[in-house]
Amino acid sequence: MGRVIEELGWNRDQIVVTTKVFFGTGRKDPNQKGLSRKHIIEGVNASLKRLRMDYVDVVFCHRHDINTPMEEIVRGMNQLINTNKCYYWGTSEWSAQQIQEAWAVAERLHLIGPVADQCQYNMLHRERPEVEYAPLFEKYGLGMTIWSPLASGMLTGKYNDGVPKDSRYATNPEFFKNAVKELESPEGKAKIEKVKKLTKLGEKIGANPSQLALAWAAYNKNVSTVILGATKVEQLEDNLKALEFVDKITPELYEEIEGILDNKPAHPPTYGR
Repeated sequence: MGRVIEELGWNRDQIVVTTKVFFGTGRKDPNQKGLSRKHIIEGVNASLKRLRMDYVDVVFCHRHDINTPMEEIVRGMNQLINTNKCYYWGTSEWSAQQIQEAWAVAERLHLIGPVADQCQYNMLHRERPEVEYAPLFEKYGLGMTIWSPLASGMLTGKYNDGVPKDSRYATNPEFFKNAVKELESPEGKAKIEKVKKLTKLGEKIGANPSQLALAWAAYNKNVSTVILGATKVEQLEDNLKALEFVDKITPELYEEIEGILDNKPAHPPTYGR
């Protein structure tokens, strides 16, 4: 990464670089996994070495570690900050209760709590980001770095008429056999019908299905970053055009999308309070 930044002629302050710690690389002994202070420090040091960088902007705890006390995790992440290995730390697929506990520990010890969670969020997967995390956005200003914004490719529309021969589902059938099986299920077929309707709706603003899905995700005010994966430069360029359509999602268009999706998560009752 450090070499790439130099070759592109970018300044370090022009970009945000992140890394993550939990699942180890190389050896499989107990010290190579989890969020113990030892693995946090050694894992991030190894990551920085691979990146050829002195520091990153954010380090994500890539899953919660039930075997490590929360105080040790919070202290370990703050040690990274205090030794200039990163500026902030975040979580990935932690429950709201776990994030709340981390903040409680951080506040008690006058330390820095997690600033964001890296969670799955897309038109077909909404419960945790929109309901469970809602109080955290309000209280801590938590950000979301979302993954799978295209629902493993389903929202691109390429599966609208079956599995294409050049798709990863077809070229790696054993690995994706469960995904293919889901596509063929009644639930999967219902999702495909929704994508077909979204495809037609996107045409109203000149967006293809991928661009509409990405713009919809970025439209959420609590989404800080949308993670993209691409196998071709053209694919990345096409996805980045989604930025042109975020402002075209009017309240009226958003309601049309909601009507197609018909999956808005219900919030707990407030009983008039």
